[in-house]
Amino acid sequence: MIDRKKLVGRHHPILTKIEPLAPLSVGNGEFAFTADVTGLQTFPNDYEVPLGTQSNWGWHYTGHPELYTLDDVEFQELQTHDRKVGYPLYPEGKKEAYHWLRQNPHRLQLGQISFRLKKENNQVVKADDIKNINQRLDLWEGTLYSHFTVEDYPVSVTTVCHPKLDLIGVKVVSPLIDNNRLQVVIRFPAADMTSRKWEESVAINSENNDRHQTSIFTEDNQSVTLDRRMDEDRYYVHWTWNSGRIKFTDVHEYSLTPEVETEELCFSVHFSQGSKETYSFYEIYQESKEHWSNFWSKGGVIDLSESMDERSHELERRVVLSQYLTKIHCSGSMPPQETGYMYNSWFGKFHLEMHWWHGAHFPLWGRGVLLENSLNWYLSMLPLAKELAAAQGYEGARWPKMVGFDGKQSPSAIAPVLIWQQPHVIALAELLYKENLSEATLKRWKEIVVETANFMASFAVWDEQKQAYILGPPLIPAQECHRPEESWNPPYELEYWKYGLEIAVKWAERLGEPVNPKWIEVGNGLAEPPHSEGVYLAHEGCPDTFEHFNHDHPSMVGALGILPGTLIAPVKMKKTLERVRNEWQWETAWGWDFPMCAMTAARLGEPDWAIDFLLMDATKNTYLINGHNYQSPSLTAYLPGNGGLLTAVSMMACGWEGSPKYPAPGFPKDGKWIVKFEGLHPFI
Repeated sequence: MIDRKKLVGRHHPILTKIEPLAPLSVGNGEFAFTADVTGLQTFPNDYEVPLGTQSNWGWHYTGHPELYTLDDVEFQELQTHDRKVGYPLYPEGKKEAYHWLRQNPHRLQLGQISFRLKKENNQVVKADDIKNINQRLDLWEGTLYSHFTVEDYPVSVTTVCHPKLDLIGVKVVSPLIDNNRLQVVIRFPAADMTSRKWEESVAINSENNDRHQTSIFTEDNQSVTLDRRMDEDRYYVHWTWNSGRIKFTDVHEYSLTPEVETEELCFSVHFSQGSKETYSFYEIYQESKEHWSNFWSKGGVIDLSESMDERSHELERRVVLSQYLTKIHCSGSMPPQETGYMYNSWFGKFHLEMHWWHGAHFPLWGRGVLLENSLNWYLSMLPLAKELAAAQGYEGARWPKMVGFDGKQSPSAIAPVLIWQQPHVIALAELLYKENLSEATLKRWKEIVVETANFMASFAVWDEQKQAYILGPPLIPAQECHRPEESWNPPYELEYWKYGLEIAVKWAERLGEPVNPKWIEVGNGLAEPPHSEGVYLAHEGCPDTFEHFNHDHPSMVGALGILPGTLIAPVKMKKTLERVRNEWQWETAWGWDFPMCAMTAARLGEPDWAIDFLLMDATKNTYLINGHNYQSPSLTAYLPGNGGLLTAVSMMACGWEGSPKYPAPGFPKDGKWIVKFEGLHPFI
């Protein structure tokens, strides 16, 4: 029996100084609040990442939702065998509409909650004035404990998030309160998106104060509801406290001054679209502790503490922190953006080709209900996906790549011609079924499985010369550095098409319903994945992959690793993986590439390689002290890496269909790895 509390406790993040790239967060899957070392968001300018307050409902359209539509953008027609299909790839003469649609809707920074601390000389405290920092994120409780001093006066802050509401609770204990040197401030930044580069959109815009309005909606002695308006969008901030008074102190800024003759202040802040919920700090604190204790006590767990490999502690740390981070950022009612609720990447939109990486691990760790939350979104967006397929002359439902909550595709030079997100919904539904073998599971996801498979069968084209079904052109494979007009038959996508169609057949058979014969015909008739000199290529129109295209994602290896590889020759894949390991430009890779390669290594019977890939010393495989997968200065959090890590480690520990029958088949058998686990489910 694994001591789960002790295991989790080994990896509580502890900060003793400002970590500009790695602030800590509390959240619940629908909402998260990211704090600096004070437990609030007091010193945002001393961080290289925005300190976010974001939710799943908090979106904004600059102007109004229909300012532009895709009808206002020029579509480029790409030759698709015997016909042409239009895609919104380039702005051409309609740049304003093109960029507005890329930027809208975008997620909101709902508000910044800070301390205003003062020295004895009445000067405002700066970050350099904060001493004796000791901040701990108690993962078992979901509670952030922050301690520091100001001119030798101690300040203790406890920050928690309600498990179901967009509501934080804070307790502050300090003699600074009695000395009238501590205030709490809420300020609101503008919501405008004005940059054409997503990297510049991560900044919190404090300009254009006239573009939004903040006013008091209701007020009494111990609470205030603030009314926030931007263009046609509106939300409320309900702030309650145990003692003190609130005052308007600047444009879009309100300050709470606690009553003197006390050293304790408790308050809560609830962000919502309408309703207001009133909970005391202690109620939120207790509910958070119960929620997180229950989370860690159930589901999967892996204990590597008895391993002798010096890397085992770091791998266990990454696993524990990734479970926490994907719970608060990736388990909500929509697919998450790649940075979760930390801050906006790609304008806050989510990328559906990344959804598998965000969520596939949940059912493998016995937490499939957390994936079901976001898979429901596909059911609501199915009519739009069917409209998109029909507009392009296909059957079924075509899922876009880069979307907001409204499910509408964004114009892009790449996104509209990616295809590997299509089978994701089938693969994710199958993982849920494998966790819960029930007719109810089959019926719940049947419609999205069927319509997705219908599109996939419709998208493939019969090639008379090959006497096989082919994919593309046009398409861009998961390795995105290829031209759509020149790309066809990427190995990973071919294998994924086969797998998805075969699973759709199984779903119909399990339900006792007729099988679309086209699924069988296409699934059985797909072309052989392209290869040259015993190595799989990026796609059939590609020259030697490793001389010309050894950067970005080595996605060809995913055909045997992420997937069972029924079209793949293991000998060729092993040679491919070896060249990837030795020749790839890893600084150009992305966080999920490392677990992808580890999964391929595991299936090929190379567990030492699997560990080497998971813990490779590469910038994009960096896991910060807060557990986030660092990619670059503008992308310091990359949750597909965290989710991919959890999927790979679960697979290596619990095995996969057809794996060796001994324990932990994906871990080395050199005696240095002792792998204990509970509650995991085998991979496909």
